[in-house]
Amino acid sequence: MLDAYYKKGVIEAGCDEAGRGCLAGPVFAAAVILPSDYQNEILNDSKQLTEKKRYQLREVIEREALAWAVGIVDNHEIDQINILNASILAMHRALDQLKLRPQNIIVDGNRWKPYKDVPATTIVKGDGKYLSIAAASILAKTYRDDFMLRIHEEFPQYHWDKNKGYPAKVHREAIRQFGTTPYHRMSFNLLGNTQQLEFDFN
Repeated sequence: MLDAYYKKGVIEAGCDEAGRGCLAGPVFAAAVILPSDYQNEILNDSKQLTEKKRYQLREVIEREALAWAVGIVDNHEIDQINILNASILAMHRALDQLKLRPQNIIVDGNRWKPYKDVPATTIVKGDGKYLSIAAASILAKTYRDDFMLRIHEEFPQYHWDKNKGYPAKVHREAIRQFGTTPYHRMSFNLLGNTQQLEFDFN
């Protein structure tokens, strides 16, 4: 089972994001504060779980967490500030919405920008080590998937119901055939080769 906390005796929030490597759609992030003695043997990194299990766990997390929130940075903001900054901003936005103020933050990955005056630790593969980060990974992933399913109805030819905006072959073929949508990240290499689409950045 994953560890319940990194720092004992404090209110600790775990943070993670979803959608960083996508060609379309926002990046979503979540912040989750679990009880310090929390236990859940099934809770794990969202990538290790089936879709059905992720949605089941989302209900459990939302019911049992002391606080949770989701932050979003859309594709236009991603293009302006780059995906790394956007991922961190999404996590900051999630933290802003927590009904409890964390005294410590643990973040999946190795990059971070200070959030107010709250101490933070980055943990590589943290979503497979700490329950609160794993919980955040599940919320970020499922809420982002929900969003991509909604915009799939608008643009079904890109098959976002299946690829969720990631650079799948069918997604890139659709960009080649139909062009881009208002949800595509224009600063990304959308065609997956040096022949980037021509954009007017002025």
